[in-house]
Amino acid sequence: MSPEHQGKELQRGLEERHITLMSLGAAIGVGLFLGSATAIKMAGPGILLGYAFSGLIMFFIMRALGEMAIQRPVAGSFSTYAREYLGPLAGYITGWNYWFLWVVTCMAEITAVGIYMEYWFPTVPRWIWALASLIIMASVNVIAVKVYGELEFWFALIKIVTIVAMIIVGAGMIFFGFGNGGIATGISNLWNHGGMFPHGIKGVLLSLQMVMFAYLGIEMIGVTAGEVKNPEKSLSRAIDTVFWRILLFYVGALFVIMSIYPWEEIGTKGSPFVLTFEQIGIKGAAGIINFVVLTAALSSCNSGIFSTARMLFDLAAHGEAPKSFGKVTKTGVPGFAVLASAVALLIGVLLNYIVPAKVFTWVTSIATFGAIWTWGIILISQIRYRKSLKPDEVKRMKYKMPFFPYTSYISLAFLAFVIVLMVFSEDTRIALIIGPLWLLLLVAFYYGKGFNKRDNKKISHQPKVS
Repeated sequence: MSPEHQGKELQRGLEERHITLMSLGAAIGVGLFLGSATAIKMAGPGILLGYAFSGLIMFFIMRALGEMAIQRPVAGSFSTYAREYLGPLAGYITGWNYWFLWVVTCMAEITAVGIYMEYWFPTVPRWIWALASLIIMASVNVIAVKVYGELEFWFALIKIVTIVAMIIVGAGMIFFGFGNGGIATGISNLWNHGGMFPHGIKGVLLSLQMVMFAYLGIEMIGVTAGEVKNPEKSLSRAIDTVFWRILLFYVGALFVIMSIYPWEEIGTKGSPFVLTFEQIGIKGAAGIINFVVLTAALSSCNSGIFSTARMLFDLAAHGEAPKSFGKVTKTGVPGFAVLASAVALLIGVLLNYIVPAKVFTWVTSIATFGAIWTWGIILISQIRYRKSLKPDEVKRMKYKMPFFPYTSYISLAFLAFVIVLMVFSEDTRIALIIGPLWLLLLVAFYYGKGFNKRDNKKISHQPKVS
């Protein structure tokens, strides 16, 4: 499986349907099927407000990314834009930070695969499934970007079909009494158990870290820019539609769940998805949902390997990672970069077995810190990019950030607010220790390696696409 060295060209093998489903697949994962219960306990039905407002902020962040990605679609995406508009150090930190946050996230996802497989094969050790999933996902990413895109398309479709089915079935129970003897359940559960905000607005605010983690991965649209056919059309449509679809899936699904079941019971009697399907008489609902969350974990791992490999490819192109990471296979895939990320994940699988169960909360908070850095860099880069344009160039832009610059600054303020909120939770506070330490380590390595001495030099071997 060793890559052939064929220059530095990535292939545009991703189609519009691939990137639309990939962005949805990356953002709609295990967090919705299982992890949303934690956020609901903190905020009650008020969590709907948290998901809706955070989703609006994510829409503005994606529009900011779209402005730059449609103008200059490259594999390095926000790392490249940071380098161009904020300086080489910002690009270096953003690239390695994004690699780190996906490796950390995928560590939990790969381990989760082993847990889900125990449902069908209780006697087989978890590590076998974790290792098998890692090998399969890495292999898929090495073959060709189109194979990756196709697999991710179907992974995402499975999740989306399940969520839509749950919303339809749940709506039938709410309004027509399906599975409840014809007696409509209504939506009174949203306010009958302590009101819409049982823990006050404070509960909603403290849940924002988990809510923002749920949106991690939506920025992958930008990473696909270097390998998508017809970037202008595909990227703009994907960005504009993904916000509404995620709102439908997250807010719609949770609205249905909390209407049918009292919010304080969610998570105590198993997955709400399983309970809902069992209520209308679907046998084997637990097995079906277990299959869905399994594909969700595999999907996240698949997306993570794709993203980390492209960041390593871009860093190598700028001399900030081993040169081998900038080489591609005959099919236009950064093969060595894929394998390097897979090896890092293998270490993560081992670590997951020797740390306590609390590690999942730590992982999500550390990943959220990394994601907020990335989203913040996107916004600051876009502000600098827009300021670099002449008035007539702004008028000619085909894709603009709405209500600029107010939306950019409001979004930045919201991200800073979420970081501050992480101070008030013991479980998320660790991210404010590990996150800055990781950034300081990157800065030290940057200057220690002398990368800063090349700041005024042009890098001639920019990554190409064909």
